[in-house]
Amino acid sequence: MQAHEIDYEIFGEEMQYVEIELDPQEIVIAEAGSFMMMDNNIQMETIFGDGSKQQSGIFDKLLSAGKRVLTGESMFMTAFINQHHSKGKVSFASPYPGKILPIDLTQFQGKFICQKSSFLCAAKGVAVGIEFSKKLGRGLFGGEGFIMQKIEGDGMAFVHSGGTMAKKELKAGEILKVDTGCIIGFTKDVDYDIEFIGGIKNSIFGGEGLFYATLRGPGTVYVQSLPFSRLADRIIASAPKAGGESRGEGSLLGGLGNLLDGDNRF
Repeated sequence: MQAHEIDYEIFGEEMQYVEIELDPQEIVIAEAGSFMMMDNNIQMETIFGDGSKQQSGIFDKLLSAGKRVLTGESMFMTAFINQHHSKGKVSFASPYPGKILPIDLTQFQGKFICQKSSFLCAAKGVAVGIEFSKKLGRGLFGGEGFIMQKIEGDGMAFVHSGGTMAKKELKAGEILKVDTGCIIGFTKDVDYDIEFIGGIKNSIFGGEGLFYATLRGPGTVYVQSLPFSRLADRIIASAPKAGGESRGEGSLLGGLGNLLDGDNRF
């Protein structure tokens, strides 16, 4: 086994965090900003790329970091190392309401493809790279562009999703149609493409976009009920507008309704 073998436990319901137990000299890597807390015997170190090829040359390290830039992430990641002779724990939190999905790469033939920015943390030795789309339609209209994130290796990795998570096991030739933003990830044998919804009424008045994703089995697909982009759009739509006016939530009284329900902002 190339990756470090780590133990973990996930806590919480809607705002989850994962607690990882490290044996002496074990390491876990994580995205910047996901750290929550750690024991005193854990040391933090910023590394170039994902650290999966620690003994490689400078060119390999630059290539690894450059791939992360293409996915919209930082060139650097954070490594948490247990330098003590006893076990230690470090925790990482989901960035918004949803679920944390543990991925045992040994059960997925060493590779899992997911949306950009969904990676949370992984055992040292797991490679976090990019997956280019070879299909023009998927690249132009798939929401994730030509590039998705891939996680490779033989250790544990953790990705996060928004809202409630659904797991779908697809048989050979079975097709699942999904909103492009609701995909968390899928196994490497799943064929992913984009399909036009069709129909003038659907396209103009449907409000669901012009395209949806089609995922063809065999393989496993994970779907999220609340993509962060959808959550952000709702927040922006309900935010106070210029002049202090805000969108009322179910009240015909407008500003007077805010005073009655305790919202006394000025």
